[in-house]
Amino acid sequence: MIAQNRPTLIPGLALCVAVAAVAFGLHTLPALSAFSPLILAIMLGMAFNTLRPLSPSCAEGIGFSLRYILRAGIVLLGLQLTFGQVAEIGAGGLATILLTLLATFFFTRWLGRVMGVPRGLTDLIAAGTSICGASAVIAVNTVTRAREEDVAYAIACVTVFGSASMLLMPLLAPLTPLGPKAFGMWTGASIHEVAQVVAASFQGGDTAGHFGTISKLTRVMMLAPMVLLLGIGTRNRNTGQTTTPAGAPVPWFVMGFVAMVAISSTGWLPLPAVEASKTIDQILLTIALAGMGLSTDLRKLAAAGPRPALLGGAAWLFISGVSLLLITLIQ
Repeated sequence: MIAQNRPTLIPGLALCVAVAAVAFGLHTLPALSAFSPLILAIMLGMAFNTLRPLSPSCAEGIGFSLRYILRAGIVLLGLQLTFGQVAEIGAGGLATILLTLLATFFFTRWLGRVMGVPRGLTDLIAAGTSICGASAVIAVNTVTRAREEDVAYAIACVTVFGSASMLLMPLLAPLTPLGPKAFGMWTGASIHEVAQVVAASFQGGDTAGHFGTISKLTRVMMLAPMVLLLGIGTRNRNTGQTTTPAGAPVPWFVMGFVAMVAISSTGWLPLPAVEASKTIDQILLTIALAGMGLSTDLRKLAAAGPRPALLGGAAWLFISGVSLLLITLIQ
């Protein structure tokens, strides 16, 4: 049976890989270097699906990329962080990141309900804004199971507003009372994507860049408990019970993420292996997001209207303001 099913993966999986390869190529262009291959892949996938509807033979391979390749990429993401790095930012910094994350997530959920944005889309925008951009959106969607169009819309929101932060925060830094360390923490605690944080924080010097990166990766580590809690909440909401094996599956791949953080923290892995894991991880996530884009219908995306974008903008302003306030108080 396995031998019979395996060939059906090839058309869709090959298409995902091809789209991902083009995304990496475009990322090397100076005009597009600010956008990660992940973002470019989903945009290319959506454009391809709009211009040329996919053959049904591609469905299984694309589904494979969205399920298994995605989870493998999230697990490998854990090798980019150690518990020692988290300790570097101190108890105050850790509390600031956690409070900012939780406040932003629940504020966005509340505002989404007030604005009438669908709950699934609201959860994705809340996760992408408060945790780690596109990676959080696609990880959270494994338990919330929103539509592909909702995932694409949420990723578009975090990309646009994260890019705005990347450009604006270095310009605003002289107007704030933040030193290099505090400025780095501000970028890490509020900007959506890891690449965007690196680009913005190093504008304040090496110290700012160091603490910006660590603060951001600490937020990434919060992805594991958040996905688990959302999985439990979704399961209970779907079944109306507090204890049941039914509903959304427990995302055990998140445990793999935590295990990778633990392995990275031992210091046993040589630096070349860690660097190689970053490259492999980016490739896997880019292939998965290519599949996401190829599964997205732009007409359904446009039908969502402007309210989710307004929600994403409000969440962006909220996380930027709250993190600045808290970091100013603790520095």
